[in-house]
Amino acid sequence: MLKSVFITRLQAKPPFKVSPFQWVLDRNIRSRSSINKSAMAPPPILALALPSETGRVLSIQSHTVQGYVGNKSAVFPLQLLGFDVDPINSVQFSNHTGKLLISLHSNSLRPETRWEVIWYPTFKGQVLNGDQLWDLIEGLEANNLLYYTHLLTGYIGSVSFLNTVLKVVDKLRSINPGLTYVCDPVLGDEGKLYVPQELVSVYREKVVPVASMLTPNQFEAEQLTGLRVYLVGKIRGGLGQGRDKVKQGNWGCSLLSYVCNLMHNGTWLRSYIWFLFVFLSVNYYLSYSLDGYFVRILSEQDGKEACNILHAAGPSKVVITSININGSLLLIGSHQKEKGQPPVQFRISIPKIPAYFTGTGDLTTALLLGWSNKYPDNLDKAAELAVSSLQALLARTIHDYTRAGHDCQSSSLEIRLIQSQDDIRNPEIKYKAQIYN
Repeated sequence: MLKSVFITRLQAKPPFKVSPFQWVLDRNIRSRSSINKSAMAPPPILALALPSETGRVLSIQSHTVQGYVGNKSAVFPLQLLGFDVDPINSVQFSNHTGKLLISLHSNSLRPETRWEVIWYPTFKGQVLNGDQLWDLIEGLEANNLLYYTHLLTGYIGSVSFLNTVLKVVDKLRSINPGLTYVCDPVLGDEGKLYVPQELVSVYREKVVPVASMLTPNQFEAEQLTGLRVYLVGKIRGGLGQGRDKVKQGNWGCSLLSYVCNLMHNGTWLRSYIWFLFVFLSVNYYLSYSLDGYFVRILSEQDGKEACNILHAAGPSKVVITSININGSLLLIGSHQKEKGQPPVQFRISIPKIPAYFTGTGDLTTALLLGWSNKYPDNLDKAAELAVSSLQALLARTIHDYTRAGHDCQSSSLEIRLIQSQDDIRNPEIKYKAQIYN
């Protein structure tokens, strides 16, 4: 009778492609048959037997005891949106780390436009390594607890840990092929890497192809797309515009200019051969000699092109969560519903707030996961809800710090997450998406 209730509940609105109840039942049936009949059977895992209508998330991110970043920013909002969430903390620190130099101006990183945001003077804690992460995964698997609908990852500080995360993706998809992997590729911001340089190539070559949704900021999108945005843009639009997009490598511009002249004046075959030669040479040089140089996204068209490149690499959904263009702050989203088809792309204008907040990127990705699960075919709608929630939370944070007599521009601000739960559950949509033609 109990089994029929479970199955009836699952059939009403199944969030899984494979029944988690059946999966657990099949995995346990042999072991249970060997238990002494007089022994009491263990209780079912209700998160699997009676799953939430939204899903079950494994979240691998950082954690601080004080403050809201990483899992502290992501778990609670996802639970408010109806998910069962199991967090694994990639690091566990007492508080935020270090200090940060940021700029209020979108188009300049000159020293006079920067201001210093003070964090805590020290921190203590532990860092999880790849072997320890895999121990946790093996423990879950040994107890038949490894069925998830979503995987969410954020800050990862080492190549070995990131490679273990890739093993986790493979393991979870071997159990549930329909797993949605939402990746926030935390690499850096404002032109500065937070992580070792070698992580960039691992993300670009191994992580992006297996992600379902990617949520980079502007700097991270530049890092992940590499030279290709520049090459595509120049070939399509000619070499007369945007030569400042690459920090160095002007010889590459000259070679490309020469190729374009050949294409205009020479034979088609000669042009094609020269183009292949130059293209491969430039990519080889940048791959092995200019590691760390990246494309600048300077326009909305650049942002859309970056999304297209990331789609071609793997994820069907890409949201560049913040782009500074000519003094304006934008979110640019892109949803490729079918491979080979042009994506639906949109923008949302976001107000600039003269303050620095911690954990907003982690929160944004969690909200995008939650709302895109409810509106799987309308990423623009999910982004409207996520941005509206976030902006209401930031407004409350500013208001509360000001009420307490604090200068909001003098230090980083801890977001008022708990106090904003109504804005997370039922946001009023104040920020609308504009669909690109």
